[in-house]
Order: sequence, then structure tokens, then C-alpha cells
Amino acid sequence: MTNFNYPRAEKLKKNTEITLLFEKGKWKTLGNLRIIVLKDRPSVPVEHPKFAVSVSKRYFKKAVHRNRIKRLLRECYRLNKDLFREAFGEKSVAMLFWASPEMPSAFKEVEEQFNRLCKAQKKG
Repeated sequence: MTNFNYPRAEKLKKNTEITLLFEKGKWKTLGNLRIIVLKDRPSVPVEHPKFAVSVSKRYFKKAVHRNRIKRLLRECYRLNKDLFREAFGEKSVAMLFWASPEMPSAFKEVEEQFNRLCKAQKKG
């Protein structure tokens, strides 16, 4: 049975981890989604998988809109966690961005793009 929770241990919050992610992570873009991933390596050990989302204030001036997109992205991760881990690895640190000024019309649209991003990563 799949575990659909998003516990505190999986949330990327530390500034040091975020800085490390931006310095050594690999970027991948597909459609309106952009992700930066840092996989477990001897030089950069990752204990637990960590995940975060971010939406640019440049694209969405109102916090209500940014928060809505962040909720949708976190929900995509929560429901498709197995697919994400299969694509990006069991021990990885990742941050997902919405890289488009257009507001997603529905959760299904965001989930579809998230699944495509994971499937593209598995193939590549």
C-alpha cells in the first residue's frame, strides 16, 4: 500500500541544504515545471529524501495565487511520491518550481505535467 503522507522529515527547510542544492544540483525543465535535484553521492550524502516547492513572486504578485500553486505542487508530490522516487532516486533532495506566468486551471493539469516530468527523467 502506498504511503500518501508528507511528513516533516521530507520537507526541505534548512538554508544550508537549499544553498547546497542550488550550488550542486542539476536542473530539468518540462512544460511549466522546473526542478532542481541533488542525488546522494559520496561527496554529498543525503540521509532522507527531501522536497520543497517555490513559486516566483515575479510571475504571481498575489500571495493567494502563489500559495494555491504551491498547494497543488505539494499535492502532486504527495499523491505521486512513488513515481517521483522511481524517477529521481530514493535518496535525493529536490525543489520544484512553477516556471510560467499562467495560472493552472485545475489540479489535473498540474498533476499531468508533474507525471510527464518524472517519466521524462526516468527515460533520460
